[in-house]
Amino acid sequence: MDDPNSWTVFDVFTGQPAEFEKKMMIGIKTRRAEKIVGELNTQDAKRREETGRET
Repeated sequence: MDDPNSWTVFDVFTGQPAEFEKKMMIGIKTRRAEKIVGELNTQDAKRREETGRET
């Protein structure tokens, strides 16, 4: 959490702020951050499954 109700979503692999829909996920509201994290995790899981690198 940056400020109250202001979040940055980080890419755990790079340590950098995540990019979603061509926007940096910095200073976003709590509900949007939670939604974005879910979307990014779903995308990662699908990519891993397709390449045979399941967690």
